[in-house]
Amino acid sequence: MAFKIYTKTGDKGATSLIGGVRVPKNHIRIESYGTVDELNSYLGMVNDMCGEPQVSEWLREIQDRLFTLGSVLATNPDKEVKMKLPDLHDEDVVWLEQRIDQMNEVLPEMRSFIIPGGQLAASTCHVARCVCRRAERLCVGMQEQEEQVPQLILQYLNRLSDFLFVLSRYITHIHRAEELPWRARV
Repeated sequence: MAFKIYTKTGDKGATSLIGGVRVPKNHIRIESYGTVDELNSYLGMVNDMCGEPQVSEWLREIQDRLFTLGSVLATNPDKEVKMKLPDLHDEDVVWLEQRIDQMNEVLPEMRSFIIPGGQLAASTCHVARCVCRRAERLCVGMQEQEEQVPQLILQYLNRLSDFLFVLSRYITHIHRAEELPWRARV
């Protein structure tokens, strides 16, 4: 028998965390991993639009890490979980920093803020960056509500948003599109 995608258990506005605890679908924990899922989907779009093998390899690595983040955020920290879940490592943050440095080596010096636009994959990457920042804000909100969030998740999301900003510039560069500097009206 094929696996059914629908369970009907969420029809009344509640869902289960990993560990079995049911929470409302607007619970901040659900909002946080839902936003990470949204980010992952945008990265799939960036990958499909960009068409560069190196960028694709990087994005697939990040998408895998985002599934890891989502599984951590979807787990009730007060319940013993019987299945083995993936985890995030300090090296994952270092990996992002290394890719940022690698891209920055070929990019022109930034002399102003950059207006998102100029190339579709780069623009979509800016959207992903904004979604990443929202995920980070939600995780900070979870901490403020005394929900457990590993500090490494906040660090990873913070660095990922930096990576996505630089990646948007890098995509613009490799596609020979024009970067749009912001000029303040005076």
